[in-house]
Amino acid sequence: MTANIMLWIGLPLWVTLLILIAYSITVFTMVVVVLSENRNPIRSLAWVLALLFLPGIGLIFYLFFGRSLRGQHIMSRRNKRKLLNRFHPRTVNLEEQPLSSEEKTLVKLARNLSTAIYTVNNELRIFTIGRDKFESLRYDLRHAKRSIYLQYYIFSDDELGTEISDLLIEKAREGVEVKVIYDHVGSFSAKNKFFRRMRDNGVEIHPFFKVTFPQLANRINWRNHRKIVVIDSEIGYIGGMNIADRYEKGSADGSAWRDTHFRLRGDIVDSLAYSFLVDWNFQNTTQKVDYHSGKGCDIHNHVGMQLVTSGPTGAYNNIALCFQKAISTATKSIYIQTPYFLPTDGLLHALEAAALANIDVRIMMPRRSDSKMLQYASFSYVTQCLKAGIKIYLFEPSMLHVKAMIVDDTLVTAGSTNFDFRSFENNFEANLFIYDRSTNRAMRDIFFSDLSKCTRIRLNTWIERPRLQRTMESLVRLVAPIL
Repeated sequence: MTANIMLWIGLPLWVTLLILIAYSITVFTMVVVVLSENRNPIRSLAWVLALLFLPGIGLIFYLFFGRSLRGQHIMSRRNKRKLLNRFHPRTVNLEEQPLSSEEKTLVKLARNLSTAIYTVNNELRIFTIGRDKFESLRYDLRHAKRSIYLQYYIFSDDELGTEISDLLIEKAREGVEVKVIYDHVGSFSAKNKFFRRMRDNGVEIHPFFKVTFPQLANRINWRNHRKIVVIDSEIGYIGGMNIADRYEKGSADGSAWRDTHFRLRGDIVDSLAYSFLVDWNFQNTTQKVDYHSGKGCDIHNHVGMQLVTSGPTGAYNNIALCFQKAISTATKSIYIQTPYFLPTDGLLHALEAAALANIDVRIMMPRRSDSKMLQYASFSYVTQCLKAGIKIYLFEPSMLHVKAMIVDDTLVTAGSTNFDFRSFENNFEANLFIYDRSTNRAMRDIFFSDLSKCTRIRLNTWIERPRLQRTMESLVRLVAPIL
């Protein structure tokens, strides 16, 4: 068919044959590369099939979305150690902490995977409404005295984004050090003049992995999904909300997205700052940053926290492994909220095993997603989950954008990580792991409050959904590992 097209447009036969031979060699080479990477067999098979049966399109998709960054470094280990030494992290004796043996094992795993220092002396405020979170953020930005580090996947140039940018410009003019990272692809909708205005008025602002030619294929698939703010080294923010009107004023249908965000004080703030500065220096050249630790604050307690980061350049899928460890050691309950549910095989089997062991496993996702394809992919896992005894709930009022997991009575993890392949393998993510009964209780109460706004899916009615929906779910499921 390809040869006929080329002849039809007037190419000589010998040119057509040369193009076909070159293309065949290229595809064969790509198939060998895919197989040699020894990745997940299902992902490898999906890419091999795409390369073989989607001429041209499969090759383009692989070049843009299929390659791996494993083993590469956006910042050298030496420079990371130099940067970490500036923080002088306060050591904590785990044996003296009120942690179970399973929790201590999880703490050690997170520490070994991503330099996730275990901290105590922390306090936290939970936001479930965008208006409250951004009112608090605006207040803290206005009262910043020394520094503002701000990082978001999406920084929109809408009403909220303009208000935040005006505050940043105001503080920069006052002499406050203002550094901003935004994801280039995530913030595509914002005009260049929006970011240029901040830059021209003293804000140090940079896009992460800016997508330009000829680096387009090398960068477009690996996005920085983190949402981190550090103010005066004393106040931190982390969670799932981006800077966009839909989190505060509502989307086109008038409903604000439901999400969760944290305001932090205490030792954990240094961990947020370290993560930000690693991304700030991602070009492997450590810049001198005059960072002053906020450890002088008057917080003294045993609220344990770790900031776990992960990304496509790491040797392991850090957050996915920590999730799997937490799920596998659960004894009572596992409650998950996620906008997209595309679990790896390991995580899906861990959830199934927990439910089959009579652990209360509940998963909440939106009834109506912002992505129809991802909704089909998420729904394709529902039947398998229901058969294992996992309870599935669909959030009805609006888009559920929360990324949280509550395990038993003490552990909570929330941040930027969706329960899907892209977050676990392709994105730069950051999640807070909190080891505290009161926080667990508060997050559990929030979960059950949201549960009252959900519809529970029952297997006997789910299997009767329309045939077209089942067909679309099955088709999208085939490419779920590469979405």
